[in-house]
Amino acid sequence: MPDLAAPLIAWYRENARDLPWRRDGYGAWGVLVSEFMLQQTPVNRVIPHLEAWLERWPSPADLAGDAPAEAVRQWANLGYPRRALWLHRAAVEIRDRHAGRVPREVEDLLALTGIGDYTARAVAVFAYGDRHPVVDTNTRRVLARAVEGRSQPGPPSRRDLEDMAAILPVDHSAAAIVNAAAMELGATVCTSRAPRCGACPIAHACAWRAAGYPDTGDARRKQATYEGSDRQARGAVLRALRDADGDDLPLDHVIADWPDPRQRDRAIDSLIADGLAEAVNGALRLPRGSETVTSG
Repeated sequence: MPDLAAPLIAWYRENARDLPWRRDGYGAWGVLVSEFMLQQTPVNRVIPHLEAWLERWPSPADLAGDAPAEAVRQWANLGYPRRALWLHRAAVEIRDRHAGRVPREVEDLLALTGIGDYTARAVAVFAYGDRHPVVDTNTRRVLARAVEGRSQPGPPSRRDLEDMAAILPVDHSAAAIVNAAAMELGATVCTSRAPRCGACPIAHACAWRAAGYPDTGDARRKQATYEGSDRQARGAVLRALRDADGDDLPLDHVIADWPDPRQRDRAIDSLIADGLAEAVNGALRLPRGSETVTSG
């Protein structure tokens, strides 16, 4: 395999965006919160929410000491609000199991609520400087094209980690830069629909380019349309609960004008099942206790 690390490092040092979590001294808690927020949410939407979150809760213990409802309320419109509850539960676990310090070992990170393989490795690498392959959606696209000659990546697999590990330098700090550079390249240059191959630092070694840019298909799962979906109904219910500012809302007043009453009821039931809402005495509210949060 050609050396991809050296051109990636040189390119990254000249072209990396100035993002908060990349700055020196940002800390493991800031990196962890940023990774929770960046799951399925664009960077430009995350940054203001991240800054507000860390100003309010600058440590895991600060968040753990507050009510789960406050985490959901602060999450606002970031989407996939179960992440707010997972992050709150992870903060409680960090406080109770790790003396308030975000753990360093991947196995310990994986044991926290809401943390999967990518997030655990990202914290270990970008917060603590350890050497692991870190693979997100953008990295997977870069690897699919540069290494495997495919136009789009297939479903996630362990092979992604193996491919990334194969291009990492031995030096830990250099390996961290290569991990970050592959993500940055996929996000800004090797994009899904309009890759800018003329600006790519590894175009000379790209298997997809050498093969003539073949369309090898796209097996990725397509996300359902948001408009009119149950997700939209869930978001409307949560918005109503956040706007209630801690007050209970009578169930029949919660998005009472929603055009599909059955979808409204499904949304309320699913939020209760996920721990994002509580039904008490015929009213609905954000969670106030330390209830169990389901994964998924």
